[in-house]
Amino acid sequence: MLTFEDVKNNETIRTYIQRADESLIALGYTEHSFAHVTQVAETAGYILETLGYPARTVELVKIAGYLHDIGNLVNRVDHSQSGAVMAFRILDNLDCDPAEIATIVTAIGNHDEGTGLPVNAVAAALILADKSDVRRSRVRNTDMASFDIHDRVNYSVRKSKLKINEEHTLIKLKLSVDTAYGSIMDYFEIFMQRMILCRKAAEKLGLQFKLMINEQQLI
Repeated sequence: MLTFEDVKNNETIRTYIQRADESLIALGYTEHSFAHVTQVAETAGYILETLGYPARTVELVKIAGYLHDIGNLVNRVDHSQSGAVMAFRILDNLDCDPAEIATIVTAIGNHDEGTGLPVNAVAAALILADKSDVRRSRVRNTDMASFDIHDRVNYSVRKSKLKINEEHTLIKLKLSVDTAYGSIMDYFEIFMQRMILCRKAAEKLGLQFKLMINEQQLI
C-alpha cells in the first residue's frame, strides 16, 4: 500500500517537483517547491484527521497535497489538470489502488480556483490547505522595488494559521499582515476568488470558513 513517505522519498516525483518550480522561478512566481507542497500535504492531513476521517483518507490527502503542483512542469495554465494526468501515470506505475488513484487525481484536478470545485472531502481539504499557504518565505524576489502584487501580499504576511475550532464547526484562517509591505485590499484583489473557493470547500466538510486579518474578521 503506497504511503505518503513513499511519495516524499520517490526520486522521480522529487525531480518533477523541482523542475516544475524551476519553471515558475523563470516566470517570476512565488515558491512552489518542497516547502509549499509539504506544508500543503501536512495541513490537508491535519484538516481531515481533526474531522475524524479514516487514517487511510488522511494518507491520501497528504499524497494529493504533495503531488498537487507537479503540473507546473507542463505549463502554469491548467496546471491542475495536467498535474492530475501526471499523477495518474505516476501512481499507476507505483501500483496504487485504482480507487485511491481516482480520489487523489480528482483532488489534484480540482484544486485550482479557475476551474476547480470541492467535489469530495479530499479535494476540499486540499483546496483549503493550498489557498491558506501565504507567507513571507514564499517570496524569492530580493528586490523590493520590483515586487509585484503577489510578492507584496506574501511578503506582508508575518504569520498565518489555519485552525479548526474544538466544536468542529469553523475553520479559520488567521493572518498577521504588515501593511507597510502590502495592504489588505491587495490581499483581496488577488485572493478573493480563492477565499470564495475556500468557503465552498469548508461547506463540503460541514464547516464555516472565516478569514481574520490583524484580528478583524473579514469573511
